Amino acid sequence: MTTQLAKAAPRTRRPGHPWLAAVVVLAALTLAAVLAGHRLVPNVYSAGSLLDSVTPLLGLAVPVLALAALAARARAALLAVALPAAVWAAQFGGALLPPQGGPAELRVVSQNLFADNPDPAATVQALAAEGPDLIALQESADGAIAAAAGRLRKTYPHHAVKGTVGLLSKHPITRVNSLDSETSWIRGLRAVVETPQGDVAVYVVHLRSARLNETASRDRNIQTLADAVRADDASRVLVLGDLNTSAEDRAFAPLSALLRDAQADAGWGFGLTWPSRLPVLRPDQVLYRGLTATDAGVRRAPGTDHRAVTASFAFPAG
Repeated sequence: MTTQLAKAAPRTRRPGHPWLAAVVVLAALTLAAVLAGHRLVPNVYSAGSLLDSVTPLLGLAVPVLALAALAARARAALLAVALPAAVWAAQFGGALLPPQGGPAELRVVSQNLFADNPDPAATVQALAAEGPDLIALQESADGAIAAAAGRLRKTYPHHAVKGTVGLLSKHPITRVNSLDSETSWIRGLRAVVETPQGDVAVYVVHLRSARLNETASRDRNIQTLADAVRADDASRVLVLGDLNTSAEDRAFAPLSALLRDAQADAGWGFGLTWPSRLPVLRPDQVLYRGLTATDAGVRRAPGTDHRAVTASFAFPAG
């Protein structure tokens, strides 16, 4: 009996989904355009500022589009997805690089306490457990900062309070002043902290809240703060607090022109702080000049709706 080898049946290629590929290509090109030109979007009803603030999160759409392109089995769709991926990486990819690190001669933490916090003292104690040199607090109610300072006076013998903001310090505090405010309650202070390495001018601020179609008051606060920092003759300056905007917001420009961002310079990731449970925005900031940021990050404390921001600094030689 003779046997005959059966020829293998040719493999048929599964058909793609042209309609899905077209949707992916269109979505990818739109995403790339938004990422590249978000600051060109008019700030009508505050939409531009809001878009600026959430732009880093738009990168989450890239893997979704990539999966859709694979499902469509279309090479053109995959190539299209590479465009927003490249734009996002160019703009925000640096946040995912490992920080260089360095000495920590001055460590700070800033926390919005949350006016409805059931136990603000517990929040401050949790912040103090890490031993920072400075603890900046905002949105305090009913003397919470003074009460916390009393409990922590052995470790933090110096404190300053102006309205709803305050500063606890291991080092002497002098020359405390309130900052101008558009409200009847004070939301900002400037103090000089006398560290062993030299004086540091420290601003603790809580700028006006931003709402959809209502950012004018917050924007004026930013400009007022920028004017104060510009006029400040201190060689070393820290701005700690809830600025109610992210560093990506176009309204932030007056401050970014004067100060560096500790999270951008020495942190990993985007340092998102609000809401505390699942943060999507970064209204809480540590800004500086005249120092070298060596570490930055966020941490969660009990009782508040914001995560705390942390940073470490070294003093330049000489």
